[in-house]
Amino acid sequence: MISTRARGLANLHAGATTMGVSIFFWVYAELIMRYVPYVRLSREVNLLPYFLCVVAGMAISRRELTALATRFHLLDTGDAARLAARQVALVALLTFSMMFATLDRSISRLFLGTFLVWSWLGLVGINARLPRLLARMVFQRGHRLPTLFIGRVSSFARLNDWIARKEPLGIHPVGLLSDDPEAANSASPFVPCLGREADLPRVLAERPIGQVVLLGLPATDEEARQVIEICQEHGCRLLMHNNLAERYTHPIVPLVEEGRHFYTLQEEPLEDPVNRLFKRGYDVALALPVVLILLPPLCVWVWLRQRTQAPGPLLHVRERRGQRGEIFPMLKFRSMRVGAEDAAAESQQATSEDERIFPFGRFLRRHSLDEFPQFWNVLAGHMSVVGPRPYMPLLDEEFRRQTRGYRTRHLVKPGITGLAQSLGFRGEVLEKEMLSRRVYWDVHYITHWSVWLDLQITARTLWQIARPPSTAY
Repeated sequence: MISTRARGLANLHAGATTMGVSIFFWVYAELIMRYVPYVRLSREVNLLPYFLCVVAGMAISRRELTALATRFHLLDTGDAARLAARQVALVALLTFSMMFATLDRSISRLFLGTFLVWSWLGLVGINARLPRLLARMVFQRGHRLPTLFIGRVSSFARLNDWIARKEPLGIHPVGLLSDDPEAANSASPFVPCLGREADLPRVLAERPIGQVVLLGLPATDEEARQVIEICQEHGCRLLMHNNLAERYTHPIVPLVEEGRHFYTLQEEPLEDPVNRLFKRGYDVALALPVVLILLPPLCVWVWLRQRTQAPGPLLHVRERRGQRGEIFPMLKFRSMRVGAEDAAAESQQATSEDERIFPFGRFLRRHSLDEFPQFWNVLAGHMSVVGPRPYMPLLDEEFRRQTRGYRTRHLVKPGITGLAQSLGFRGEVLEKEMLSRRVYWDVHYITHWSVWLDLQITARTLWQIARPPSTAY
């Protein structure tokens, strides 16, 4: 019911914006022909094919609107600008494709370009304001949906923000039924407690309830059948909130496979082979020029400085745990003085005043230049440019014991840089909370991967190479 209203609102908005941009096309063309003579646009030009491209582009962009349907009535200016950019990009693609395909030299490029710019500006304002206006017009008092909530007070409190976001779609909370002893005193004054859960038949008989929301899945099949039968008897819609994430203390993602419903622990965009192909292409496009052009002179420079401050091998090659927990040799420029082989000492994290680090090595570490040999690991397929940072096996096992869900990081290739590092979570792990935040952002990256996210992380990392944060040492 709620999602249907949201999709309907998005469709109304799509129709309104398509009509508005289409009308603006003819009005703008008329204004240009009458009042702007230096733009070469005459009445002999056949504008109809370009008008049809504008309509088609706006119609195709409807898919962008429906993808935002659940929060469409809450778009801020930034969301509205990004949506407008995608809408105008589709229109531009079709119009300029038409122009080049037909080799049309009569149409003014300046006219088309300025039309697209003005359309984007107009769509930013329309996308930001029209959905709220449409919601008020369509879901006004006569179409409000009186909603009764059933369940624990704490579960109701967790849904407060969701309720507030859905009220513009006509969702109107009228009361709560709860078996909690403190329900009568702790319920919101705007959503009073109307009794216990067993009072559902009475409340539905006394009040014009349009929808019942169960704040959690019923504990037994019998409870579920009773609630369904009562709602059907009173012609009332039923919505069950999936609270499995609360019960299992972990987010749950629903899946539908050949009509069968499953739950999994997280989304994994990089399980899509097309996404993996894009990510591998991005890795090679960055790593190849670094390895061929930048790395050779950097090796010479580092080797010369090492010879004067801490003689020894150029590279520090040690085992790290990567995708699926597999061990691989990770390369770094050596930034510490050569010492005796000691696994325990090797696993000791570097500190800000670590005496093992020689002066130039500290410079390398602070500006992340010691990581550049790992672009060879990227070409070899052990690593990616962006991903969770790998740890040595001893630390990896220790961190696994300290943090729940730590091994989720091994679902993807480790990276030279990562989302956690780009947000400032780098350096020595001093406490469990620091490790938890890193793992949180690593898992967030895995579940929300996109090429755009990789570009953002790369850009932030390049900035930190030039301007290292205080946590870099």
